[in-house]
Amino acid sequence: MASKHLAALAIFAILLPAVAMATEFTVGDDQGWTINFDYVAWAKDKVFHVGDKLVFKYTAGRHNVFKVNGTAFTNCTIPPANEALTTGNDVITLATPGRKWYICGVNDHCANYGQKLAITVLEAWVSPASAPPPPQHQLPPPPQRQPPPPPQHQPPPPPQQQHPVLLMGSRCLGISC
Repeated sequence: MASKHLAALAIFAILLPAVAMATEFTVGDDQGWTINFDYVAWAKDKVFHVGDKLVFKYTAGRHNVFKVNGTAFTNCTIPPANEALTTGNDVITLATPGRKWYICGVNDHCANYGQKLAITVLEAWVSPASAPPPPQHQLPPPPQRQPPPPPQHQPPPPPQQQHPVLLMGSRCLGISC
């Protein structure tokens, strides 16, 4: 019995970080994707990462969602209709880091009613369970001090050559005196 609980706990511990790392954001929260909503303020305190999802909720037929570039966002330039998301529950998985722009292409919703969203997507979260281990920087062991070599007995220096000296009174007879 305990082993079943332990196995379930181990599986949960492995899967939880992967599930917990992705966040699903409902654009506009309870208001959804609509006109006259401040999407700049909505996005201001949120942090978006690769793998997160944006959910655009709206009444189908009244709005749509286009992913556009920065220029089309600024100018509210509507792309071709076949590029629109139109289900009313459109889910976009953020696949790459960088700036992302979305607009509504219905009538003048973008230009006159502020129905547009700009976000910055950061790199994916890295779970400690899935992250590669940090590199092992092993320092070489500190040099070991060698004990001083035992004193070597050197033979005494050769004796200086002695020259016979003959002293006679105060006179020195010999080579060196």
